[in-house]
Amino acid sequence: MRIKLFFLILLSVLCINSISAQKNNKKITITGTVLDVAKSPIVNAIVMIDGQKTNSVTDSKGTYNIKVKQNAIKIGIFTFGNGIIEEVIDGRIQINFNFGTASQQLPDQTIAPGEEGVNVGYGYVKKKNLTNQVNKIDGTNKKYASYSSIYEMIQREVSGVRFSGSSAIIQDSKNLSGSVPALIVVDGVYMDNIPDIPPTSVESIEVLKGSSAAIYGSRGYGGAIVIKTKIKND
Repeated sequence: MRIKLFFLILLSVLCINSISAQKNNKKITITGTVLDVAKSPIVNAIVMIDGQKTNSVTDSKGTYNIKVKQNAIKIGIFTFGNGIIEEVIDGRIQINFNFGTASQQLPDQTIAPGEEGVNVGYGYVKKKNLTNQVNKIDGTNKKYASYSSIYEMIQREVSGVRFSGSSAIIQDSKNLSGSVPALIVVDGVYMDNIPDIPPTSVESIEVLKGSSAAIYGSRGYGGAIVIKTKIKND
């Protein structure tokens, strides 16, 4: 009798845990509208969940619709020219964003002696303030001189990067149209493809993944590769 009772209790516990797990995996749908400072709808604003970019973007009316896990904490929006804003989900299924009323505090960007700074387009910020991993290659290291190309240099030193011709795909970034190539920035100049730069001419390479490239707006949807060369322009 006691054995039967034990197994009944065990079965009940397992059923409760199974139901709880199913509830946690269940997704909720969040909708909303994104407006700029002039209260006009923003098209192609990228939706982020807990700091990670998604394939969801706003339509021609500035509205979005996305399914998220129930344990998701924050939903964010980033756009070119407007920056990033985030809201705590807190069980809400409709969350609107208005860049005209949003108040944001940027992290302290002062680099103290001994701290590692990362070039993210608007100058250098502390590496610890970036939400995602940023891979940095120091081109002054003599070991890179043995690489035959800048493509080999990046692919061997940074995980999650592959090349399609001269375009770089970071973490298999995709949207509804297919793979999204990374933005290439060479000495401050935006490019679609990586130029054929000899490894010996590279001073540094920084690979920004996910929302770390958000400061580049929609251009940085597929991440960014920031290259600084040893060639100085007069």
